[in-house]
Amino acid sequence: MNMNDQFAGGDIIIDDLNEGAPAAAAAAASARLPQMMRRIPVNLTLEVGSARISLQELMAIGPASVIPLDALAGEPLTIKVNGAAIGRAEVVVAGEQYGLKVIDLDGLNLDLIAP
Repeated sequence: MNMNDQFAGGDIIIDDLNEGAPAAAAAAASARLPQMMRRIPVNLTLEVGSARISLQELMAIGPASVIPLDALAGEPLTIKVNGAAIGRAEVVVAGEQYGLKVIDLDGLNLDLIAP
């Protein structure tokens, strides 16, 4: 399947990249979710890393500034839903868009991701 087709409509298409037990567990969790709740939007983000800086350092940031983050290059990134970490992924390029390839999921606990 072409990755552009997956992202073109804004819908997420799960293909055979997520084989085995984790995909089966996600499908089982989705089946337990009431139909009316399945369309509730959530914010999915991929966190590259973070840095703790002083206000003085913040005020000195300019267009050419480089701020080191706490994550190592090449290490999996954190997937977050409504700010709660749910797993790890790597960035993929799909035509002209970025996407994420799920490496592992810690489970979708709806109590943690509810606003």
